Amino acid sequence: MPPSPTTAAPLTFESFWRWLQEHRNCVVRVGNPDVMLTDAEPLHWDFFDEPDGQAVCQLILGKALVGEVVIERGDVLFVQASPDLEQAQAGHWMFECFGGTREDSYPLFLFVTTHGMEAAQGHQGLKH
Repeated sequence: MPPSPTTAAPLTFESFWRWLQEHRNCVVRVGNPDVMLTDAEPLHWDFFDEPDGQAVCQLILGKALVGEVVIERGDVLFVQASPDLEQAQAGHWMFECFGGTREDSYPLFLFVTTHGMEAAQGHQGLKH
């Protein structure tokens, strides 16, 4: 079933981050205004929390770090999920982490996954 063309209700960063850690093999791209990390066959994703509370997303080739995005949890106001219209035929979803204020929010980080937060067909066969 293709994703709905509507935007889902906003999420807290904590709920999104917990879900994302369970779906690391479903990540296609991660970025911010300075960098865009893109998945490829020989690469893998790692997500973890620093002792100071920062959320870290790394793209790794073997044991070598290819790129890293560090997120200050306190900077993220909410996460907005919506179908990736540029990849609509693939069913990809965008999760944008917004900062600022409710009245003047702006995207800080972008995560693109192969599916939304609902269960995807054939998803059970993926290694998590």
